Amino acid sequence: MSGEAPFSLRRIAVPAFGPSLLFGLGEGAMLPVVALSARDLGASVPMAALIVTLIGIGSLVTNLPASLITMRHGERRAIVAAAVWAALAMVLCGWTSQLPVYALGCFMVGMAQAVFNLARQSYLTEAVPIEYRARAMSTLGGVMRIGLFLGPFVAAAAIHHWGLVAAYGVGVAGMLLALAVALRVPDLPPHAVAGNGGAAPTLGSTVRNHRLVFATVGLGVMLIGAVRASRQAVIPLWADHLMLEASVASLIYGLAGAIDMLVFYPAGRLMDLKGRNWVAVPSMVIMGTALCATPLTHGLATLLLAALVIGFGNGISSGLIMTLGADHAPPAGRAHFLGVWRLMADLGATAGPALLSFLTAVSSLAWGIAATGLLAYAAAGLLGAWIPRLGPPRPRR
Repeated sequence: MSGEAPFSLRRIAVPAFGPSLLFGLGEGAMLPVVALSARDLGASVPMAALIVTLIGIGSLVTNLPASLITMRHGERRAIVAAAVWAALAMVLCGWTSQLPVYALGCFMVGMAQAVFNLARQSYLTEAVPIEYRARAMSTLGGVMRIGLFLGPFVAAAAIHHWGLVAAYGVGVAGMLLALAVALRVPDLPPHAVAGNGGAAPTLGSTVRNHRLVFATVGLGVMLIGAVRASRQAVIPLWADHLMLEASVASLIYGLAGAIDMLVFYPAGRLMDLKGRNWVAVPSMVIMGTALCATPLTHGLATLLLAALVIGFGNGISSGLIMTLGADHAPPAGRAHFLGVWRLMADLGATAGPALLSFLTAVSSLAWGIAATGLLAYAAAGLLGAWIPRLGPPRPRR
């Protein structure tokens, strides 16, 4: 044992994180032009907004089928298939003149996203020792965000030279590069995919056997998803409320995103060395406080400060949902467990903006934003209460 080389994330960086970076870049190239393309194909403004949401809906409804695909065919094959499916979807989107076909392509992108993300998480859960798990998951979430951040800039340069369809060309290229890297990823050992013998776990048995985890930490994960999704709308909506220019709102949003991308690895290291609650609870308290303070801002400087704090809180929670899912997932039936886990997070991400919209309609934007902050405090309370009791034993270093 003493002759074994110590594990290093750097040594597995390209096969472990390369596909996620490239998949994120391809998806990021497409996302900013979805509404514009839908409008060019004749969609009304409400219809264009609905088509944008089809990506999220596709991901939401595919989380459980993604677990079945991964369990049956293995993580590497699922990753490869998702990259191929996403490339085909972007070809449909970029080279169709029919709005229904374009909508189908957007839905397919969401489907591919669900399969890809679940398979990547399941793969790293098995391939990375538990001592490095949070760093691996935080890095996985971080590189995906970096790809989503870079994609629009690459697409903008391509659109400048070749028109709107070039954004989809960049997307296809990103997916094919992700496919090429994924093909070089080694397969997991058969026992890691199939379990250790005995009756094969089903989706229903996995839910029954882990219902306490889903009802406690899983509920906290739903709240995290709601807060994260809502915070994307809070900054531009409050900037508009303050009558700031759209360019200024974009700048504030971009700076918050930059802070978001800078802190994912230190947060993952802290979770590995000190425990998950050292990041889970502070991240939600920080975001909740900044969100509750946002309605009190009155200009560029104060809104920028609140946005940067929100970005910091969100950034340190990068990979948190995946880490908690990996901690509690059983070796046999892991993909089933992670499929339900991701479904809960996506349900929260869908409900959060809907709650913000409802409260804004019946009360005011300020109360809607404050309620989102209270959801973050509730998530902190749930995670603080249940992670120590349900978390896996920490191995001795």
